[in-house]
Amino acid sequence: MDRLLFERELWSRGVKHVAGVDEAGRGPLAGPVVAAAVVFPHAWLRAGFDERLRDLNDSKQLTDRQREEFFSILTTNSTICFAIAVVDAETIDRINILQATHRAMNDALARLHPQPGHVLVDGRPVKSMSLPNTALVKGDARSYSIAAASVLAKVTRDRMMLEYAEQFTGYGFADHKGYGTPQHLAALAERGPCAIHRMSFAPLKLKEAKLF
Repeated sequence: MDRLLFERELWSRGVKHVAGVDEAGRGPLAGPVVAAAVVFPHAWLRAGFDERLRDLNDSKQLTDRQREEFFSILTTNSTICFAIAVVDAETIDRINILQATHRAMNDALARLHPQPGHVLVDGRPVKSMSLPNTALVKGDARSYSIAAASVLAKVTRDRMMLEYAEQFTGYGFADHKGYGTPQHLAALAERGPCAIHRMSFAPLKLKEAKLF
């Protein structure tokens, strides 16, 4: 599979700044949703792709070590432009996870300078995105730009959850990163929710409803 196909097509049409955008953390019961946007240099159209990123893929298909290695390459290469945005659990509860995810994506894109001429988005279309864009189902496995964004978002969120694990002990955030594992559900049953739990998510929402 040519994972630079979409970028090259846009570059060849004169779009110099093509961004890939993706998120991490839509499904967990706790913690923020994080989005990242990545722009590879237009010069790669002729100079060729950075070989160190050849095995870059959907972050879920990579090991922790691979994600960390790619994160380091992406964030230290001065020719690669990137931005990361975070929306916390309180905001997720207030505006819902879909809107929070779209806000994080738009915030990440807004922090890119210069602004991209076109955006490749993982998944379904984002109606609130003002920039020209193309939605790609399973885009993190089809586009290097989106895969890069997925890695930056995933590593950033995982690091945040490790910090939360030290702040909110007993929930196992370091292990499950906030997802609804049996370990996490058992901790919730014993301790109740903490400040970073999403109260609008089941089973937390169901428990809250029973109280009233």
